[in-house]
Amino acid sequence: MSPDFLRPARPVITGITFLLGAAIASAESAHGIAMYGEPALPPDFVSLPYANPDAPKGGKVVFGNTGGYNSLNPFVQKGTSPWQLRFWTHESLMGRSWDEPFTLYGLLAESVETAPDRSWVEFTLREGAQFSDGTPVTVDDVIWSYEILGTEGHLRYRGLWSKIDSIEATGPRTVRITFNEPDRELALIAGLRPILQKAQWDGKDFANATLHDIPVGTGPYVIDSYEPGRYVNLRRNPNYWGSDVPFRRGTMNLDEMRIEFYGDGTVLFEAFKAGELTAVREFNADKWETQYNFPAVQRGDVVKTEIPHGKPSGMTGYVMNTRKAPFEDWRVREALTLAFNFEFINDTITGGAQPRITSYFSGSVLAMQPGAATGRVEELLQPYAADLPPGTLEGYVLPEGDGSARNRSNIRKATKLLSEAGWTIQDGVLRNANGDAFTLNVLLQQGDSEGETAIEIYSRALERLGIQVSTEQVDSAQFTGRTSDLDFDMTFFRRALSLSPGNEQRLYWGSENADTPGTRNLMGVASPAVDGLIDAMLASESHEDFVAATRALDRVLTAGRYVIPIWNFDVGRIAHAKELKQPETLPIYGDGPEYMPQVWWFEE
Repeated sequence: MSPDFLRPARPVITGITFLLGAAIASAESAHGIAMYGEPALPPDFVSLPYANPDAPKGGKVVFGNTGGYNSLNPFVQKGTSPWQLRFWTHESLMGRSWDEPFTLYGLLAESVETAPDRSWVEFTLREGAQFSDGTPVTVDDVIWSYEILGTEGHLRYRGLWSKIDSIEATGPRTVRITFNEPDRELALIAGLRPILQKAQWDGKDFANATLHDIPVGTGPYVIDSYEPGRYVNLRRNPNYWGSDVPFRRGTMNLDEMRIEFYGDGTVLFEAFKAGELTAVREFNADKWETQYNFPAVQRGDVVKTEIPHGKPSGMTGYVMNTRKAPFEDWRVREALTLAFNFEFINDTITGGAQPRITSYFSGSVLAMQPGAATGRVEELLQPYAADLPPGTLEGYVLPEGDGSARNRSNIRKATKLLSEAGWTIQDGVLRNANGDAFTLNVLLQQGDSEGETAIEIYSRALERLGIQVSTEQVDSAQFTGRTSDLDFDMTFFRRALSLSPGNEQRLYWGSENADTPGTRNLMGVASPAVDGLIDAMLASESHEDFVAATRALDRVLTAGRYVIPIWNFDVGRIAHAKELKQPETLPIYGDGPEYMPQVWWFEE
């Protein structure tokens, strides 16, 4: 059973309600909704700007995942499922355009209506919207989906439920959600919740379903075969209901998509070179330049495509578990960051080709600015000044090494900080006043060869500081279990961030769930400043205030030294069979997880 705070007071759920005409008149139905301003596309848009409405349908593609899976239900906390399923097999009331910071257009819903202050949102279902078994999507399915996901679903879905005051049918095809707190983003978040089939789960345990209880969805694809640990095969539903919906026109063009599973990235890459996979994403710039010259590339059968983007860097690196001593001390975290010889490691692994992430929102307008905080950013930070990590107000810059293997200057600075934190070297071992040795266990997933190389170099520097380092490589299921149970000192970490950060920031670094198993707040941030700045960001009524709040949040997180940042994935790199084609227009978010299967097509 989940902790009580994850099961908030039950919102009011009612049948059809007759609303006063004045309430109805206070809002206007629309084809889309934007976080700020108006949607870029008009009501009569034909297709998304980065989709080809005339793209042919057909073709089979094979993608590769590392690790395995023990669940085909991506909507619950239990088990590990292929990450692609929630994008390919299920849909929400609205769909997100990846060419705008945060704008939704009608999908299962034909229109959306909100109060002027967005205290409520109402969706009108499309006539003809169906599940893959041909049954219609009803308001009852919608209401049940919000409730089951909010109470028994994955943690990522539960936050919204606690902010719903009531959810009610207001007509045969309309459902209204009223919120219990002011937050402009909630109307959009509500539009993105997956819709499940209520009848399928009658008398079944949703949260503890077996592998063979595959959730029925409304999406273009259905699972038609699978073998645990080996593959999942999906086919485009020939009776898919939404082919002519503008949001879907020119998308989901592939007839068959198969996911093959491999033990590690090296085996996966060899499978691609052998022609067993249709496409792979490459994150290492040096490998992209030096190892993608195999015969299929030389013949032109495999094409290398680079896709630029305008999204924030997000955070990729090695996260420290601040719930454990001594990682709760910022001086220790700064010392460990100083010892991480990024310049030398980057040169070794990527040939120095990839720039370093400098903050959580670096590379975008939302990033903290150099130097001391000024203006509205400073105003937002001042109430928390006494408790802010050093460098937040004054300006924080990641330490730079000299590029040599020894990195002597930063090692000296790290030694001084560790001494200030009460750690001194005794007979070659770093110990505290109680005589306890400083030990660091780094948890990695099997097949992470780059991580293994980086930590091997890093370990040599830590040993010079007297720190006893051990590296533990586990399979994907164990890795998911260990990180979910918060059982690590340091581990690999990745959080992608958008141009419109919102309520998901509470999941990533909010204090409410910091110690809850399964939390996405892996570092264990529990900061009044972080919580307050997320609140300020969500309450912003202008784009200027929103940017200032996000820049202030970026400062607190970066100066918190929770993660040792590594390289920035500043461009998407996809190697693929020549038969895969993409539209000429690229979205501002570039190569996101949904991009290729959403708008590419297969052309013989």
